[in-house]
Amino acid sequence: MELLSHLALGFDAALSWNNVFYCFVGVTLGTLVGVLPGLGPVATIAMLLPVTYGLSPAAALIMLAGIYYGAQYGGSTTAILVNLPGESSSVVTCIDGHAMAKKGRAGAALGIAAIGSFFAGTVATLVVAAAATPLAEFALKFGPAEYFSLMVLGLVAAVVLAQGDIVKAIAMTLLGLLLGMVGTDVNSGEERFTFGLPQLADGIDFVVISMGIFGIGEIIANLEHDQKRDVTVAKVGSVLPTRDDYRQAWKPVLRGSGLGAVLGVLPGGGAMLSSFAAYMIEKRLAKDPSRFGKGAIEGVAAPESANNAGAQTSFIPLLVMGLPSNAVMALMIGAMMIHGIVPGPQVMTERPELFWGVIASMWVGNLLLLLLNLPLVGMWVKLLSVPYRILYPAILLFCCIGAFSVNNSLFDLLLTVAFGLLGYLFIKLRCEPAPLLLGFVLGPMMEENLRRAMLLSRGDASVFFTRPLSLTLLLIAVGLIVVMTLPRLRATREVAFAED
Repeated sequence: MELLSHLALGFDAALSWNNVFYCFVGVTLGTLVGVLPGLGPVATIAMLLPVTYGLSPAAALIMLAGIYYGAQYGGSTTAILVNLPGESSSVVTCIDGHAMAKKGRAGAALGIAAIGSFFAGTVATLVVAAAATPLAEFALKFGPAEYFSLMVLGLVAAVVLAQGDIVKAIAMTLLGLLLGMVGTDVNSGEERFTFGLPQLADGIDFVVISMGIFGIGEIIANLEHDQKRDVTVAKVGSVLPTRDDYRQAWKPVLRGSGLGAVLGVLPGGGAMLSSFAAYMIEKRLAKDPSRFGKGAIEGVAAPESANNAGAQTSFIPLLVMGLPSNAVMALMIGAMMIHGIVPGPQVMTERPELFWGVIASMWVGNLLLLLLNLPLVGMWVKLLSVPYRILYPAILLFCCIGAFSVNNSLFDLLLTVAFGLLGYLFIKLRCEPAPLLLGFVLGPMMEENLRRAMLLSRGDASVFFTRPLSLTLLLIAVGLIVVMTLPRLRATREVAFAED
């Protein structure tokens, strides 16, 4: 009954005209950036952070959340029709989705992807709602030592699950921690790593670093590639799957939804890891694995369900613990801080209409996406014919206006450009920038909880090992590091994250 009353409060907030409008804006933008390769949800949310200053906290978070899970829908459309994944989580969908399109079954593939995503989104919303209260009550028992150990575990898990070389992921995390230390020490009042620049006394602005690395850096990298796209697709036909399609797809949809709901909670997991894992499981369980890669509908249903469920359950650590599980969630924490909201379990008690409103809006957003994607498939595909040379100047201008408008500072704008060049360098060196952003967000929080724990223990560092929960979290972190040193598991990780 308590859950039902919470959901009723959430739907009351989510169904206000203002919030429904911004939910619609978010999922529409999400679909758009999912369709357009090279412009993902991370870059889009980073660019839109300054816009949220003028919105209510609930409207801002609902819109940004809609962009994230909306991108999962959009990415599947181009993956199926033109073999061009708009999102990294849609790479697997290309394999069987485009094979179905070449056989004249594009409509069925699009239909099962949309229906599976809607079902998975509904399941994930219920999981988030059901898990929120007990996890928040558990989180309220955490002290500074436990929070510090939890953040250490989060960073270690993010490194282990990051794409690319694990050593580079560690280096990016450490760089993020160092960037988070720039500014004035709140305890001593001393300036750290400011190089005598008064503009850095308050630290590096979150919008500046995220917009530079994920916005401008991505634009520069995309300009290197040939932007001519073959958008010739077979006739879509009916988007309603046949009875046989439903018979083959319902179990993969259930398995994909469940797997995505679990893996989405993991730091660094989210949508991409869920879709890869779901596809591999379906291929192993299939009576005839040779069908995969030639147009098996299970190869579309499972990963599309998994990536949508994973995208939504990745909100659990953010909403309940105040911890980001991936780069998008780090940006969401930035949005919360912009509105003066301290992320953590206290949000549920202090701002229940915001907390439950965001959760309820996920179901509303999934319903809007179902209505947006199936009837308007042709329109989304036509957007692929828009030349990138027209898109990128507008995106770049928007980045610059957004960076300047945060503090009306030319220095912030120059710093954004500098981070844009740094982001481009990371791409060339194949360094995944997401661990840097997680380190940047978690660094100050880790430092604060470390100092608080040491003060309460009168300088005794054993407090992190004598408290059972803190010790357990640290042992899990050490276990993850040890496990990843095993050659077989390292090879499996490299295969799972290979972009080929």
